[in-house]
Amino acid sequence: MTENKRTFYTVGQIDATGVRGPHEKELNDISNANIEFFIDRPLEEIERVVQEDFGAIMDDIGFSEDWTITKQFFPEANIHLSYTYFGDEFGDVEAEFRFLFSGERVHWIPGEDIATYIDILFDFFERQFKNKDPYEKSYNQITKLMKKVLKQRKKPFELLKEDDKEPLAEFIGAEVSISNGNWSFRKEVFPEVFIEIMYDIKAKELDLKYSGENLEKIGSYHIELIAIFIINHILRYITMANQDKDLYDICYMMFSRMITKERDWTYRKLEGIEY
Repeated sequence: MTENKRTFYTVGQIDATGVRGPHEKELNDISNANIEFFIDRPLEEIERVVQEDFGAIMDDIGFSEDWTITKQFFPEANIHLSYTYFGDEFGDVEAEFRFLFSGERVHWIPGEDIATYIDILFDFFERQFKNKDPYEKSYNQITKLMKKVLKQRKKPFELLKEDDKEPLAEFIGAEVSISNGNWSFRKEVFPEVFIEIMYDIKAKELDLKYSGENLEKIGSYHIELIAIFIINHILRYITMANQDKDLYDICYMMFSRMITKERDWTYRKLEGIEY
C-alpha cells in the first residue's frame, strides 16, 4: 500500500504467507496486550518517551490514525506503531495498534525479527512510563544463546573487505571501523544505548559488548536480541555484496520469505540455527 509516496508493508506481505500467518497473530496479540496502557494517556507523556527514550518520532502516515510512532530499525527499514482510538463505536474494540513497515530494505527483514523487535519496544515503553527497572542486568555475560549465534554467524564475516566499511556503515546505521586487525560495528540502538559487534580477522571470531549512559533502561536479554538483529543485518549486507559467490546457507536464512521468493533463492531451514 502507498500513501504520500511512501510504500507500506504489512508483516503478512513480508512473510509472504498468503494467509494469516503466525507473526500477524503475534502482532495482534501485542496490540491487545498493550492497548489499555495507551488509552487516556496524555499525548505529551507519550511524545516525551518517544523522543527522549526511544529516539523515534511522532508521525502521521496518512491512514486516519490518531498518531503514529515511527522508529528506524535500520536505514531504509522503518517500523510504524499506528494508534487509533474508536471509543465504543466498534463494540468491544475501543482502540487498536496497526503495525506497518516502510523503507527500501524493510521487506528484507523476516517477520520474526520484526515482531520480536516490536515486542521489545512495547516492553521498553511500559517500563519508562512506570519508571521500572528491567529484570535482567547481566550486561557483561554472554549467554548460551549468544554463544551459539556468534558461532553460527561468524563464517560470512570472512568475506568483508576494507572497501565495505563505508557502505556497511550506511546499511546498518552504525560506526564501522577497522583497527589492529579487528572490525568494529558500533550502533546506538536507543539514545545513549550502544551495541558494539567485534570481529577478530585473524582469529575469525565474533564478540560483542554493550555500553552507554542509558544502558540500564533496557534489560540484558532484550539488548542481546537486538544485537542478534544487528548481526543478522550485517549478514544481509554481506549476502547482497557477494551475490556472485556460493554463500553459506546461513546468509540466505537472514532474509524474509518475500525476498527469497522474489529472488528464487532456495529457502533452507537449518537445524540448530538460532534467531
